[in-house]
Parts: sequence; C-alpha cells; structure tokens
Amino acid sequence: MDNLSLVIIEIISAALAFVLVRFMIKPYRMTGEARYLGLPLGFAFLGMSYIFMGTSLFFSDYLNVERMQWLQLFTGAYAYVFLAITYYFSAKVYEKKINLLMQFFLSFMFLVFIIVFIVIFIPPVFELPDYKTLDEYFRISNMILALYVTICTLRVHARKPDQKTIMAPLGYTLLAFSQYSFLVWSLDASYSAFIGAHIIRFAGLFVFLYVSYKAIIARE
Repeated sequence: MDNLSLVIIEIISAALAFVLVRFMIKPYRMTGEARYLGLPLGFAFLGMSYIFMGTSLFFSDYLNVERMQWLQLFTGAYAYVFLAITYYFSAKVYEKKINLLMQFFLSFMFLVFIIVFIVIFIPPVFELPDYKTLDEYFRISNMILALYVTICTLRVHARKPDQKTIMAPLGYTLLAFSQYSFLVWSLDASYSAFIGAHIIRFAGLFVFLYVSYKAIIARE
C-alpha cells in the first residue's frame, strides 16, 4: 500500500473521529454539564493521532517523520487513557464529582505510569525503548483500556438497557481488535493484519457514528 493510500485512510479516520466529536458535544451544549465533555475530548485526541500519522507520511526527511510518529503514538495512547478515565468516573458521577482539569491530569499521570513501567521493567531497563517497541507496548495498553471501556458500557446496559446505545460496546470492542491487528502487523509484518486493522477501525468508528446518530441526532 503506497503512502497516498495510507494518507487517505488516516484522513478518513480523522474525519470520522471529528464528526463523532461534533455529535458527542451536543449534550454538553444542551446542558452545560462538564461531565458530557469526556467522550468528545477522547475522540478528539484519537482524531489528532490519525492526523499526526497521516502527516508523517507527507514528509521525506526522517526527523519530521519521527516527530509526527511520536506525536501520533502519545496522542493515541492518551486518547484511550482519557476514555477509560472518563468511563471510570462517569459511573461515580453522583458519588464524587471530578472536574475536567483533574480528568486531564489523572489521564496524563496514568500515561506517565505506563511509560515508567515500561522503562523500569521492560528491557532495556531504565531506557526509553525505540519507537517500534514502545508502539507495540502502547498497542497492548490501548487494547486493554478499550476492553475495559467495553466492560464499563456492558455494565451500564446491564443496569439500564438502552436500545439507542446498545451497540456502543461493539464499537469499543472493534477498536480493541484494531489495536490487536496493528500489534500483529508490527510483530510479524503481516500485510493482512495491517489491512484488517484499518478495516476494523473503520467499522468501529462507523458503529459509533450510528450510535451517536440514534442517541443524539435522531432525538432532536
């Protein structure tokens, strides 16, 4: 697959993510409650990671490519951490309020914890791994966090079923499997895993578009 095709894929992925942000921001605009900002911000970080990856493919010099790829790596990982933190505290919204600034801080600290864990316990110890190695460990982390969010959404539906958002767990599951496919591609250069990862990502984003339309747009 040539660079132009990959750029187009990343642009489409970013466009889908930002359309989701536009949909998901509506409850906040209607109510003014900060607790509705978590999801759109999480998907905004996800969209930014796609933009950084697509931008890296435009450059021919190694330095700029490396910068964009590292930005993509950290914004993508932060997106999954932020979404997990959002869902963790959304279940406790009536027990303990948490402001958005604290949510940003906790997400950042959790990401730092992941990096410190990798640096201390993963060879070479006390050294930041190269991009490829760190990308692989972040894929594992992203997959675990996406599955955690899937479990959170399933618990919500078990307590209070909602036909409009019943497919949300599927969306997060697809994002988790997309991360798994990217991991497989990174480990053994499987071209089918690489193609599959993008297809599964698209499927997950389209599921979220459907859910957002049913839950937010269609009821207006």
